[in-house]
Amino acid sequence: MFLSEINIYPVKSLKGISVEKARIERRGLKFDRRWMLVDEENRFLTQRQYPVMATIATAIDGECLRVSHEGNDLEIPFLPAAEKEAKVEIWSSKVKAKVYEDSINRWFSEILQTKCRLVLMPEETRRKVDYFYAAKIDDHVSFADGYPFLLIGESSLNDLNSRLEKKVPMNRFRPNFVVSGAEPFAEDGWKKIRIGAGIFHVVKPCARCVMTTIEQTTGVKNGAEPLKTLADFRIPKGSLKKKILFGQNLIAEGEGENLRVGDRVEVLETKPKPRFS
Repeated sequence: MFLSEINIYPVKSLKGISVEKARIERRGLKFDRRWMLVDEENRFLTQRQYPVMATIATAIDGECLRVSHEGNDLEIPFLPAAEKEAKVEIWSSKVKAKVYEDSINRWFSEILQTKCRLVLMPEETRRKVDYFYAAKIDDHVSFADGYPFLLIGESSLNDLNSRLEKKVPMNRFRPNFVVSGAEPFAEDGWKKIRIGAGIFHVVKPCARCVMTTIEQTTGVKNGAEPLKTLADFRIPKGSLKKKILFGQNLIAEGEGENLRVGDRVEVLETKPKPRFS
């Protein structure tokens, strides 16, 4: 098995970047979801409410973040010019973030057609992972939904696409890591893995939402698929909440290692696979 894709998403819910290499940090890959858009009440915004966010491209360009939309580019410094801070809300977390200046916020507000602000998660902010799934007591995460890394097997997507009338690309699921060479849904049974020189705990399946139905190149909701088909075979038996599972959330054991596309993936520990309907 080998790592066939590495993806980072600098601004939560905007277009991601496929990269050849990336550095492991405790809260996720370097630059992954370190920025986020919030509304006037400092609550996080995603494609769930504003599908157009999928069409805003991102790039890491030297010492700045670059965003673009329909030929309109904006260069954003890694750190805001002012020392303005706010406590922002993401799911059940409320954490301290740095707020960018109005000129940058207006650029995003015009595209989303709602007032919003860009915020940065500073290094000193610690947004803790759910303690029930944490590998260590101090595990923390970026502005990702809940965990530092998301992995999906390429064969798992192929299995899903064999059930769909119209195939969907991997970017519908926004993984950090894509693994090739495994059986479909083999990742359901992984507990601890090595990717290159990095070791990861496979802590929780990823529950999927309506974002998977948004075409990432157009920002348009594309009916009920693939969520409808996933619901037919990816809800665990006996599940009370009826969550649709696809992909696995990971926590790194350490930090500082660089990963590259083509790195070997090795299973170090396994666990029983859930039974699906």
